[in-house]
Amino acid sequence: MTAIIYHPEYLLHETGSHPERKERLIAIMQLIEESGLDLRRIEPEPALIEEITYIHDPAYIEKAKYHSEHEIPLDPDTVLCKDSYSAALLAAGGAIRAVDAALDSNNDNNNAFALLRPPGHHALPDRGMGFCIFNNIAIGARHAQLRGCERVLIVDWDVHHGNGTQHVFYDDPSVFYFSVHQYPYYPGTGSAGEVGAGAGAGYTANVPLPAGSGDAAYIDSFEKILVPAAMKFDPDIVLVSAGFDAHVDDPLAGMVVTTQGFGKMASIVSSIADQCCEGRLAMVLEGGYDLTSLSRSVVQVLGVMSGATAPDT
Repeated sequence: MTAIIYHPEYLLHETGSHPERKERLIAIMQLIEESGLDLRRIEPEPALIEEITYIHDPAYIEKAKYHSEHEIPLDPDTVLCKDSYSAALLAAGGAIRAVDAALDSNNDNNNAFALLRPPGHHALPDRGMGFCIFNNIAIGARHAQLRGCERVLIVDWDVHHGNGTQHVFYDDPSVFYFSVHQYPYYPGTGSAGEVGAGAGAGYTANVPLPAGSGDAAYIDSFEKILVPAAMKFDPDIVLVSAGFDAHVDDPLAGMVVTTQGFGKMASIVSSIADQCCEGRLAMVLEGGYDLTSLSRSVVQVLGVMSGATAPDT
């Protein structure tokens, strides 16, 4: 049974009228309830500090804690309240628990979706930015490796390039990072020429797409670039930075992906996991700021993951 990882304390990260607000998760959880999908629910534990240091510098972790206690933004986009630090630890813990759920499952659906906030893929080892405090998916990837997964595939379909995740693994051949994103756009990284460095050369693949791109362009990049690369890499687990801000109705970007398009992308990554690693797949929520399209897209993806929804509907 597909697992969803969620904790009500994610709502304590109060951001007011900021686009990354608690209503995002409220809308998602409400629509999941209404959908009738048969999902296994898991509450995560906060990540330990030693788990955060898989990715982040201790001095930055202390800075994030201090800024949260004093409600000082990490940058103009990344606002904090007194509970933001604890929510960020819990978000990282959610990614870890999603990985555990995928690895520990003994049935045909070895997959999980961590419905968490704050998001993470922009967070650098020494800096939070772009609504992100700790890099949840990067922490999850290192956790997977500590549990015996030698090769980790990260697929990032958020409309923004995951600069933090790319930075962490740029010279690491044990993690393949694939991103499709609007370009040029925030944060300015993610050109096609960014392919990794040193031992990691060839283990980063960026597909920068112009504003106005939709389902056809995304699916084409998955089928022609991601799938062949993934088959060659042969991952032990597949992780997804699942942002839904490329949706046609999202207010913060300029793409035209549909709800069904996200379902098709989920079908392709599920197929990769089935072929390479016995279905071990863990998704982590990133962006998506129109409440209706966000919640519908998440439910569409969960339907595909659980086998309740045909991938092409």
